[in-house]
Amino acid sequence: MKLGFVSAILGNLTFEEVIDKAADMGFECVEVACWPRGKAERRYAGVSHIDVESLDDEKAAYIQSYCRNKKVEISSLAFYPNTMDGDLSKREANIKHLEKVIIASRKLGVGMVTTFIGRDQTKCYEENLELFQEIWPPIIKLAEANQVKIAIENCPMLFGRDQWPGGQNLAIAPKIWRELFRLIPSDYFGLNYDPSHFVWQQMDYIKPLYEFKDKIFHVHYKDIKVYPDRLNNVGIMAYPLEYMEPKLPGLGDVDWGKYVSALTDIGYKGYTCIEVEDKAFEDNQEDIYKSILLSKRYLEQYVI
Repeated sequence: MKLGFVSAILGNLTFEEVIDKAADMGFECVEVACWPRGKAERRYAGVSHIDVESLDDEKAAYIQSYCRNKKVEISSLAFYPNTMDGDLSKREANIKHLEKVIIASRKLGVGMVTTFIGRDQTKCYEENLELFQEIWPPIIKLAEANQVKIAIENCPMLFGRDQWPGGQNLAIAPKIWRELFRLIPSDYFGLNYDPSHFVWQQMDYIKPLYEFKDKIFHVHYKDIKVYPDRLNNVGIMAYPLEYMEPKLPGLGDVDWGKYVSALTDIGYKGYTCIEVEDKAFEDNQEDIYKSILLSKRYLEQYVI
């Protein structure tokens, strides 16, 4: 397994500075954020370390050369939008940009895009499944044509009032994954597996690794801490951020020994990237650097 981090936490750095920092810290890879340039709609979004809109062959060759010289690989191009947004103009823009990210991933020789399925948060599961069958087959066909794997993260994208009631990502549970993979049985359609999202949903985050071992294309290391006193006060039907918080690996409730042990059981040898979303380490740039290094130091007891 190769250890890296998601570049979104370093949104104020250039691409070169991110790769330099990864090399200096001893990382093997980076999941590179490729959002459209402009204002972000939420935290950790809107970061564009590679501008896919302007990526030509010359720029692609430069990026490949820069990474080779620093001995840091790009694990994936990352863009996590809502491709099934109820706002049709947003939906169309998100799909178009995702298509450009897929083509850029092929041009760069990366062969991977990490993203969300999306969801119309005002519609039920069955209605969103119909939307999926309308929207996603052409996206996966484009990925297949470019030999780019699409790795879907399992974050429900339900945090507070803005995502209420249904959240903004359909692919949140094994039952749903089975149906999505049945509807689009493609070797280029799989998972970007993050155990933390199962923790606050009170789900087993180890067992699915075995069932979906052939669909795990990319892995995230992010932790979640559930506060029992807060949960007892508001209950599971409250906004999730009322009773849980993202934390650095080792500072939350994920059993990382069991998690990495399961990854070795299934023979996973791909990219594994730290995703930092811990507000306790965002006071200044040095704290952000420390958060990445602390996460690396902790995970190196399991991943070398």
